Amino acid sequence: MITNATAQGAAPVANDIRDIKPPIDIPDGWTWLWWGLATLIAWAVVRVAWKWWQRRKSRIAFVPPVPAHIRAKQKLQEAFAFIAQPKPFVIAVSDTARTYLEERFQFRAPERTTEEFLRELGGTDLLTDEQKESLGRFLASCDLVKFAKYEPREPELRELHGAAVKLIEETEPRPAIAAGEKIQTANLQ
Repeated sequence: MITNATAQGAAPVANDIRDIKPPIDIPDGWTWLWWGLATLIAWAVVRVAWKWWQRRKSRIAFVPPVPAHIRAKQKLQEAFAFIAQPKPFVIAVSDTARTYLEERFQFRAPERTTEEFLRELGGTDLLTDEQKESLGRFLASCDLVKFAKYEPREPELRELHGAAVKLIEETEPRPAIAAGEKIQTANLQ
């Protein structure tokens, strides 16, 4: 049977034919579990790495600085290598004493001339009068060798060395006395 629509040559209506739909993702209940596990593992790795880093930092031993008087005594011992050469020996001993005074008392010694240094030191009570006089003689003797081309013999060089050691020993910090020892000392007097 021929209908009116086909007889007239009209195209059939295509509204009833559709294309295939793409596949639909069906949610998997395990996906969230895997994401949660991955996040937990990443957090644990970061935390373990952080703790390892902190332990490593704390294991690096802090080396306390060597006190000025000990370092000065070591340098004075090393100066004996130059005992056969008066000028280098005296320069080493003099520089060690000046550097020690600077480090011990925060007093600028190495950059000043002997006169400037002694004048400024005279206005302070960092050293006793006897120590200031001894230091003045020591520095004057060193200046003779360093600038006046005086060449002392070994006994004089050893005296200069001894004067530097004496200055350091007299001015080095004394250990604090424990409270119990103070009380005993006070009771004995």
